[in-house]
Order: sequence, then structure tokens, then C-alpha cells
Amino acid sequence: MAHIDAKDMPYRALNEKIRALAAGGECEVVVDNVCGQKYIGDGLRAKMKIEVNGVPGNDLGIFMDGPEVIVHGNGQDGIGNTMNSGKVVVYGNAGDVIGYAMRGGKVFIKGDVGYRVGIHMKAYSDSVPIIVIGGTASDFLGEYMAGGIMVLLGMTQDGRQISGDYVGSGMHGGVIYVRGDIEDFYLGREVAKSEPDAKDIAIISRLVGEYCSLFGSDFDEIMRKPFIKLAPRSHRPYGNLYTS
Repeated sequence: MAHIDAKDMPYRALNEKIRALAAGGECEVVVDNVCGQKYIGDGLRAKMKIEVNGVPGNDLGIFMDGPEVIVHGNGQDGIGNTMNSGKVVVYGNAGDVIGYAMRGGKVFIKGDVGYRVGIHMKAYSDSVPIIVIGGTASDFLGEYMAGGIMVLLGMTQDGRQISGDYVGSGMHGGVIYVRGDIEDFYLGREVAKSEPDAKDIAIISRLVGEYCSLFGSDFDEIMRKPFIKLAPRSHRPYGNLYTS
């Protein structure tokens, strides 16, 4: 296992060091004293585990293809941006546009997330991107979502809404599972709300189980509350704007 002290280290130098370790066959690296360095794990194509102690900067895991990144702290914007495969685990809260155009892999956030999480997520062949959020989400969750799976657990609500406005606005693929309920007022008009079937419950159970194993949460307590399913009404919600 390799160790890097990132205190006062520019983000380019840090990322070059991580890439050099990956090229040399290192399988595990711990990075201490991270404070805003961006692009950690960017474009890496390796079976490597990166543990981040601190708060990384934007675009953690951008274009990542294989590694596992564990953040012992909060994350900023753009986590999993256009990620192909791999896994990101954040033990705190995270910012905006998590999973932007994400094409595969998994992102687990223990706490709350910001705006436009899951925007433009898409699935390709057998590659299905997944985002599991333990807390609440802000506006435009799943905006223009074209594929993949999101699970929103709302375990930090404390009387707050589980999500902001315009959930699934422009959504034309994929599915969002929400623990509890969201009033229709908060949903984009492209979204249909329904009760999960047995296949959906199996997917939810598998992902909640993985969330619980990562963060030490109580599976039975989480699953005791019913879920709703949000899916697009149409795969071409704006088709009539461009055809006669």
C-alpha cells in the first residue's frame, strides 16, 4: 500500500503521482490531507483502490474506468462525471451534478446531495450506472436522465422534503426509486409515479444492502418504509417539437 501526503500539493502533481503508482502496478493508495484537489482518479483504467482523507475538489472520478475511490469526508461537484466503470463511496455529503453523463459504475453517497444529480445519466448495453443517495437531494434530480438507476433514501430529512423541485424533468430513460413519497407537485411532467413491483423490490434490496454494508446502516429499518418508482412517461418526451 502506498501513501501520499497531499498537503499543499497542486492537483496536477497529485494526480500525476497517482497515475504513476497505477502504471507501476500499485493496487492501493491512501491520500492524506486532501483539500480541494480536483480530478482525483481522472481517466484511470486500473484495478486500484484510492482512499481519500479530506475533501477532494470537483470532478472526482471523471472518465474513470475501473478504480474504487473512497472519500472519508465530503465531496464537491461533478463526482463520477462521465464515468465508465468503477465505484465511488463518499462518507459525507456531496455537491451538484453528481454522475453527470455517467455511463457505468456505482456512486454511493452517505448523506445529502446538491442540484442536478444524475443529469444525462445513460445506460449502454450491459453497462448500467447506479447512484445511491442516503440523504436528500436538491432540485432537478434525474434531469434529462436517459438510463441507469438512482435510489434516494431520505434518511436525513428531519421534516424536510426528500427532494427539491422538478424531479425527472426531461427524463426519458432509467428509473429513480424513492423511499417514502414525493408529491406530484415536485415532479417533472415527463415522469410517471408508480408502486415498485417484485423485480423493482429486488433491485432496491440489493442496492440498499450494499449501502448498508458500506455505511453500517440498518437494512430492515430502511426497508420498513415503502418506496415509489419514478420512470419516464415517454422515451421521446420532446419528439413532437421536432416532427410534424
